[in-house]
Amino acid sequence: MSAESAYADVADAELLALHASGDPHAFGELIRRHRDRLWAVALRTLGDREEAADALQDALVSAYRAAGRFEGRSAVTTWLHRIVVNACLDRARRKAARPAVPLPDDLDQRIPAPAGEDPAVRGETRAVLLAALAKLPAEQRAALVLVDMEGYPVDEAAKVLDVAPGTIKSRCARGRARLLPLVRHLREGNQVTGPPVRPAENGSTHQDGGVTR
Repeated sequence: MSAESAYADVADAELLALHASGDPHAFGELIRRHRDRLWAVALRTLGDREEAADALQDALVSAYRAAGRFEGRSAVTTWLHRIVVNACLDRARRKAARPAVPLPDDLDQRIPAPAGEDPAVRGETRAVLLAALAKLPAEQRAALVLVDMEGYPVDEAAKVLDVAPGTIKSRCARGRARLLPLVRHLREGNQVTGPPVRPAENGSTHQDGGVTR
């Protein structure tokens, strides 16, 4: 029987407890369940594959060692994401003096194309949006990645980043404001800069699923 099938009915919190109790396979199963999303968050927060891989490795080592201190005040996935994002932010702060590097090409998979959009337009839009996202401060980028790209509710993103919900809203608003001048020329050229606009919580508008929410 594979480890995956052996733990099929075991909840995340139970896996973490089993790991803390000495089960040699429980942590591996927990990470198998969530590694794709953890990797996506790391990659989109740092915008560099090597940095993201190193940050994710650091985070998983930290989670492995800290499992016994998990108190169950949040979901295990929230706890894991918090450790990953903190590792990414630590690296981003240490590298703040370095010039921004372009985000990887595969990030565009998280930015859906509007219906009927011309492929050439989509390519330009994608490149501009990703380059603009790379210029944001790390904290604003992390908030936008969680809320606009990963679909976290504001309250849940606040738990991940261990800040107040109002701080998440502020970081997202500031990040979107910084992005707008960088993509304005697309809008002025009558090109769509992202998915359709829908109402935000405060009555303003933002773009769904992209980086200009």
